[in-house]
Amino acid sequence: MAVAEEETNASGKPEESGKPEKKKKSALRETITFTIGGIVVALLVHFFVMRSFWIPSESMENTLLVNDRVVVLQFGSIDRGDIVVFKGWDGEDTIKRVIGKGGDTVKCCDAQRRITVNGTPIEEEGKYLYPGDYAGRTFEVKVPAGRLWLMGDHRTNSMDSRSYIDDEFKGTISEDDVIGFAFARYWPLDRLTFISRPDTFSNVR
Repeated sequence: MAVAEEETNASGKPEESGKPEKKKKSALRETITFTIGGIVVALLVHFFVMRSFWIPSESMENTLLVNDRVVVLQFGSIDRGDIVVFKGWDGEDTIKRVIGKGGDTVKCCDAQRRITVNGTPIEEEGKYLYPGDYAGRTFEVKVPAGRLWLMGDHRTNSMDSRSYIDDEFKGTISEDDVIGFAFARYWPLDRLTFISRPDTFSNVR
């Protein structure tokens, strides 16, 4: 094994090479690089992967309460039952649950006050619907292709697709206006939980 010899000066003492100073500069450079890299990654995650939203109203009770904070994923397919954040009817960020997608016929209500999708009754009570709540008005809508019919979980306290049913899109929202779907509730800490798609719509065809 070769061993590098230590350089000496005329007195026979090791030569001062300035290596400690170079190591300090290298460590500082790495720290700055990692910090900038972390900021860039955080920004990329924020704008392209995940975003945080707070709940301003009672329309999604009891699933989401006023001032809850949720993490929204900005990728993945959207389906019935998902809670999504989207550019709402007034242009502001809004959060509701997807009840119907393009091609679906959403109707209210059957004899048991249940929403039906393509003729299939949706068993929402006891799963996410506000206790004792119901849709409140009769309607029947064929959801246009590429659009979504959305409703709040607190039906009698929610401005949703029903409120705009007379507009040119029958109250539906374009899929292109969806920012993402709620993935987790992270605040307050005692209500921290993942938000999953319910099996409520599994029988809809």
